Amino acid sequence: MSQYFDIHPVNPQPRLIRRAVEILQSGGVIVYPTDSCYALGCRLDEKTAVERIAHIRQTGKDHNFTLVCRDLSEISTYARVENAAFRLLKAHTPGPYTFILRATSEVPKRLQNPRRRTIGIRVPEHPVTQALLAELGEPLLSSTLILPGEDMPMTEPWEIREALERQVDLVIDGGNCGIDPTTVVSLEGPLPVVLRRGRGDTQAFESAA
Repeated sequence: MSQYFDIHPVNPQPRLIRRAVEILQSGGVIVYPTDSCYALGCRLDEKTAVERIAHIRQTGKDHNFTLVCRDLSEISTYARVENAAFRLLKAHTPGPYTFILRATSEVPKRLQNPRRRTIGIRVPEHPVTQALLAELGEPLLSSTLILPGEDMPMTEPWEIREALERQVDLVIDGGNCGIDPTTVVSLEGPLPVVLRRGRGDTQAFESAA
């Protein structure tokens, strides 16, 4: 049965953040709040945990997993970022955006889009997420918490625990995050392409294109 932590959405309790990171470091899968909606997360190198997330989501081979990073300094380790793309990233992070970029060799091939060799990159503006990343010291591998057959993400932590109590190791209750997913923008080519409109404003990317 999963653990359940009630963590303050503005002032996260350090003790609970440390315990959540211990669960991640032991190979666990967690549900955590972001600035768009709830997500599933694990460590990048935990293959079994990644497989558990894929099983929960019932994702196909073309699914783009997302690396949730603390800031821009981490992104260049995992993604190839040209100058124009870097300017857009700098202007829109942290925030409710997922950027699709060419992956570097630091990203295991099993986590990349198999045809395009891309990875999603995200820097959320949420105190709980930022606290987790600071304590963990590395990105989280993440996927929006949308269950198979559903069109919308789950929003109520107690309902999430009921649905997934035997499939995840921890549910973090950080309050209601809403139902709007991130805006997804591809920065693979010379011009940005908006792949999905979500919580983030798309005007800057559409004008740049």
